[in-house]
Amino acid sequence: MAHDGQTVTDLTPPASAARPVAPDVYSAEPIPDAARIEIERLLTSGDLFRYTAAKDAPVSLLEQEFADLLGVRYALAVSSCSAALFLSLRALDLPRGAKVLIPAFTFAAVPSAVVHADCVPVLVEVGESYRIDLADFEAKLPGAAAVLISHMRGHTSDMDAIMRLCDAAGIPVIEDAAHSLGTVWGGRNIGTIGRVGCFSFQSYKMVNAGEGGILVTDDPELAARAVIMSGAYEENWKKHPGFQNSFCAWQNKLPLYNLRMQNLSAAVIRPQLPEIARRVRDGRHNHDHVAAALTESGLFVVPPALPPEERAPDSIQFTLAGQWSDAEALRFQAEAKARGVGVQIFGLSEGNARAFWNWEFLGAAPELPLTRAMLMRACDVRLPARLTQAELDVIAAALCDAGRAARRV
Repeated sequence: MAHDGQTVTDLTPPASAARPVAPDVYSAEPIPDAARIEIERLLTSGDLFRYTAAKDAPVSLLEQEFADLLGVRYALAVSSCSAALFLSLRALDLPRGAKVLIPAFTFAAVPSAVVHADCVPVLVEVGESYRIDLADFEAKLPGAAAVLISHMRGHTSDMDAIMRLCDAAGIPVIEDAAHSLGTVWGGRNIGTIGRVGCFSFQSYKMVNAGEGGILVTDDPELAARAVIMSGAYEENWKKHPGFQNSFCAWQNKLPLYNLRMQNLSAAVIRPQLPEIARRVRDGRHNHDHVAAALTESGLFVVPPALPPEERAPDSIQFTLAGQWSDAEALRFQAEAKARGVGVQIFGLSEGNARAFWNWEFLGAAPELPLTRAMLMRACDVRLPARLTQAELDVIAAALCDAGRAARRV
């Protein structure tokens, strides 16, 4: 049996016929029927480009609905969350070579967006709770031109402390909220606390369009620059209400990157927006139910939410408790797989895009002992909102059984 490119056949026990079958955690929920009706209309008309219609194109309607949902002034739908991050950095008008602080625990697309924007990512330590280490953050903040905070896997770093430090230094904050649609911090929607927030509609996120992203902001100048650079050529910016003065100032003065969303994607996304509240509620219940069982086993540590944080998880992360060797950790991963539950240990999965030492495009990996130690024992399991309690119990039991088996050998 193999996991993430590493062969562990000798570690995998024979499967027991008596074990309950683990649920499929990778299939998505069906797309609402309203999307099929709208897609049929679009295909019949051939009206797929967001700027074809004079007004009320599906992408434009999505932007307004998403802005209303988050309680912000402006939203811009684009081709991916990575595109949203890149446009946010470019719209901040940072100088070439500017330093941008990012967490050392994030997806490779985040430092990639910084590089694409001609800036330099500066990696900040992330501790056992999967959140920014504030001491390292504060030490590295002087000299930074911007901060890009990834709420990785929906774990919110201390945004009160981060915003206090950044506001005092006059440093803008971008929130990578790809995993955090529906999360609330101190009564505010995640993605609306910094200068700009970016969300993902990729298939494994809260809203599934296969691909897609959106940025939100209350800053009209930033929004106007992002709209033009996203691909609002000539006078297509007139189809974005509320920016006329800013657009006139920036037209033909900014490069066009053509990162627009097309109408079919918006048609898939819009009917899912009313489902978010239910998915958040069910996802939080699922996470907390499995977390309680894992914690009770004594084998695993599930970091709790911070007091201001109301999470919206669709997966669970936990750390192997105590001292585990690499061999034991790999054995746990194999034992879980034999029971039908896929576990990703970030630091032990070959080539993992979330392990900072694999970002070779940045050059030599920095010394980040806290983050490295965390990644070597941090586990990740999908828990989609559609799972039943019986299915959750199967997953929890499989993980606990796998943990006990891995430590016995």
